[in-house]
Amino acid sequence: MTVRKAWIVASVAVGGTLSFVMLLVVGVYLVAGNVAGGVGSGSVALAKGAVPAAYSALVQKWGNLCPAINPALLAAQLYQESGFNPNAKSPAKAEGIAQFIPGTWATHGIDGDGDGDRDVWDPNDAIPSAASYDCELASYVKDAPGDPTHNMLAAYNAGAYAVIKYGGVPPYAETQNYVKTITTLQASFAAPVGRVDPSEQAAAAITYAQGKLGTPYLWGGTGTADQGGRFDCSGLTQAAYDSVGVQLPRVANDQYNAGPHPSRDELLPGDLVFFSDDLTNSRAIRHVGIYVGGGYMIDAPRTGAVIRFDPIDTPDYFGATRVTEDGAKALPTAV
Repeated sequence: MTVRKAWIVASVAVGGTLSFVMLLVVGVYLVAGNVAGGVGSGSVALAKGAVPAAYSALVQKWGNLCPAINPALLAAQLYQESGFNPNAKSPAKAEGIAQFIPGTWATHGIDGDGDGDRDVWDPNDAIPSAASYDCELASYVKDAPGDPTHNMLAAYNAGAYAVIKYGGVPPYAETQNYVKTITTLQASFAAPVGRVDPSEQAAAAITYAQGKLGTPYLWGGTGTADQGGRFDCSGLTQAAYDSVGVQLPRVANDQYNAGPHPSRDELLPGDLVFFSDDLTNSRAIRHVGIYVGGGYMIDAPRTGAVIRFDPIDTPDYFGATRVTEDGAKALPTAV
């Protein structure tokens, strides 16, 4: 069954409030179908709160160090590497927010804040070092054919020699996937400069969530049989999109990075809407719902409540994400 047919079937099959919501979904998507979108070109600003406030100015400044990078791309790398955790340490002994291994840090780490030392654990050094290293790699492969940013990322993953040898991104699956992952993920850190395309899966995801209305909340719930089919907030949104073949991360603050971020007046049904007590930091997001139009969402609110319609215009409203299939695939499995 096509998504468009699913909208029609759903609007006929449900009554009362649900029928109104589904008609609203159909109306919005019929109008939105011809709306162009995307991050656009030109200088790149960071999306609101996408980078924790403590690092946002650093990423914005150093993300403009050379033409091969931009602030959203640098943010995507930091998120992919550490989830903006300055204390991250990997089994491969990569260290800090930018995950430098000791040998690379010894050669490429810089004193970003001018305090006289180079500290891999200090984001004021590590973030500038990550940007500087990117630009150094870009200079090594500047004569290779193809997109300079793609070639820089490929050099980061496979080494500059491989990029030069193959005349661009080398034919290594891991490297090609890395380039696609980072370039896709940057869209979730960039402030859109125009409307973004509606998701084809959104209306059917709403249909799934509607079918769970009245289900009791369960902390940690993902809807499994042993949990009695119950959900918490991000378990519900994860299951709703999983029902249409889009695999979201488990927790809300990672789901925020599954696509670009429409403004409040650009919301469409199916967008994920997020809530936080810290409106400057997407890593502090604590709640998510799925927007249905008219200022309302379906969400699993808290222990003792049931899945229900709730208004979104509250003081803790953080922002929204328009889920894309590629955006969801680009997210790291653990950060």
